[in-house]
Amino acid sequence: MRAALAILAGGLLASACASVPAPVAGTAPPPPVVTYSAVGLERVLGQNENALVGLLGTPDAEVSEGTGRKLQFASSICVLDAYLYPRPGGGVPVVSHVDARQRDGRAIDRASCVAALTRRSGGR
Repeated sequence: MRAALAILAGGLLASACASVPAPVAGTAPPPPVVTYSAVGLERVLGQNENALVGLLGTPDAEVSEGTGRKLQFASSICVLDAYLYPRPGGGVPVVSHVDARQRDGRAIDRASCVAALTRRSGGR
């Protein structure tokens, strides 16, 4: 019985010394999951194209693909992409998602960009 315990204890000690494989060079950990808040986007999300143009002005770019449509609005501060899709069951497409970035591509809060775009006056 003691011999069996000694063998078991020796095996556990040996396994404790086993090394953990090193990460493969050149591989990066997965990016963090980004969560988006809709706070501050109430004036945009769920709106149709006419309401969006009424709030932000004429889009600087428009792209249609299938049933989806992207309207892009830009100012000297940021660029906002608004994605419009028909609601389930059909109907007029509405904004279901927005992305925002600074002019140089760096991140910016989406609600801050909407606020900046609502205050732009003619000049970009």
